[in-house]
Amino acid sequence: MASPEPSAGGDAASQSAAVQPLQLPTPEEIKGQEMMNNCAVRSVLSGVMVERLLFGGAPLSAPPPHHLHYQLFLLAPGGGLGVLMGLFFGALENPIMSEEMTARQQIVYQAKQMGRKSMSHAKTFAVMGLIFSAAECVVEKARAKHDITNSAVAGCVTGGALAAKGGPQATCIGCVGFGAFSVAIEKFMERHT
Repeated sequence: MASPEPSAGGDAASQSAAVQPLQLPTPEEIKGQEMMNNCAVRSVLSGVMVERLLFGGAPLSAPPPHHLHYQLFLLAPGGGLGVLMGLFFGALENPIMSEEMTARQQIVYQAKQMGRKSMSHAKTFAVMGLIFSAAECVVEKARAKHDITNSAVAGCVTGGALAAKGGPQATCIGCVGFGAFSVAIEKFMERHT
């Protein structure tokens, strides 16, 4: 049997359809991935790093696709959203003696209030991101799978830890509430990925 001769046009088409060779990661990329797989590193970054979402910077290393949704959820609140919320809520507070204050005094008062509120909210959101990320990472590594259960457990741990000062009842309510919220966010993000 004779094989058909490829035409001049067919030869170019076969070259463009050729499979590209597999690119192995460089040693630096491997070290970056290993660093990002460390729960302590991931937790600290989730608590304080807002670079990707607010400032449009490039990530340190490309996260695995199944981790992207919760990283985006955590990187937004980790400090940056707290600052924005503090600015908003600080601006809503009126001074007690606003009638007796000059315009300049009111502006200075509002600026100070916005600064205080921003720092308070930034700390709260950073701690929330750190606790959630650490809990989810530890649960994921212990269970050796990534599913909605990890988010539910991490949410429960986070809500319970944040509400612990309020006593056992507040801790339980915080656990259930934040766990349910985490599951809802996970379901919402699953539909949009």
